[in-house]
Amino acid sequence: MPLTTEDRLAIHELVSLHGHLADDRRSDDLGLLLTPDASYDVTAYGLGIVRGLPALIDLFTSAPGDQPAGHHVTNVIVTPDPDLDDRASVRSKGLSVMADGRAGTVIYEDEVIRTPDGWRINTRAVIPSRRT
Repeated sequence: MPLTTEDRLAIHELVSLHGHLADDRRSDDLGLLLTPDASYDVTAYGLGIVRGLPALIDLFTSAPGDQPAGHHVTNVIVTPDPDLDDRASVRSKGLSVMADGRAGTVIYEDEVIRTPDGWRINTRAVIPSRRT
């Protein structure tokens, strides 16, 4: 069965949830966003690929460096997996605003899966946007 409108809406809301959890420093609620075995590729930021919910909670709690005051997501594109009804690829743009007003942008490439608790991100790659 193809993704329904309800599936697509739930996936859009899932991707948007990241910013709320990050900005509110709600690392203990990452299970609402990620699967227990999720991987988060932050290699472009020198942090490698972080695997598993406990390690991801630790990353969100103790992330090094100057963290954004605001994470915003836009341009969400959901592509159903042609072979599996419970999976989809999601590509979105992230915009971050720092406390001093500087801004940056990234691309999120996610694989999401339907779980008994709803849609969750199973893999995420955070890719800096190309600078010209």
